[in-house]
Amino acid sequence: MTEMTEVEKHLRKSRNRKIKVEKGVEKAKEERGIMLVITGNGKGKSTAGFGNVTRCVGHGYKAAVVQFIKGKWDCGERNLLEKHGVPFAVMGTGFTWNTQDREVDIAAAKIVWEQAKVFLKDPDIHVVLLDELTYMLSYDYLPKDEILDALKNRPREQSVVVTGRRASAELIEMADTVSDIQDTKHAFRAGIKIRKGVDW
Repeated sequence: MTEMTEVEKHLRKSRNRKIKVEKGVEKAKEERGIMLVITGNGKGKSTAGFGNVTRCVGHGYKAAVVQFIKGKWDCGERNLLEKHGVPFAVMGTGFTWNTQDREVDIAAAKIVWEQAKVFLKDPDIHVVLLDELTYMLSYDYLPKDEILDALKNRPREQSVVVTGRRASAELIEMADTVSDIQDTKHAFRAGIKIRKGVDW
């Protein structure tokens, strides 16, 4: 029996992969919006979420963004996307370790959550990004049952992206897709300052 060449091995792997992918495509019949959770300790969760928003807008769909935790400082994604008609609701108090005031943070979270609920009921919005929502649950700033209910009962065609560390078991269970971004190495720990246009 003659040994297969590298070209033949590659062709066989490619054919098998093609068959597997085509079976998956054939099996996927349901059309509806999905819920994505992007969690973990690594950098890039919000960046990935904004990638979904940008893709959505690039295809001519409507999107909306809610930013929990983040402040109202300059934001490259907001600068770009607002020019394309994407509405933003920003908690505006900044990081919790800066405010040091739980009551102020909770009050700000409740205001932004009211706008989030409006987005999550609008069937014309194709994608809603709930950036850093996980903290609202882990810090117990917002009622968990109300959040889960709003996510569950959003319009059928609407997709939602939830980002943040330590996503709760309920969010992970509800999600259709979960990505766990791990922290292997980070420039900040090596003393390198965050960079405009890369980190923010």
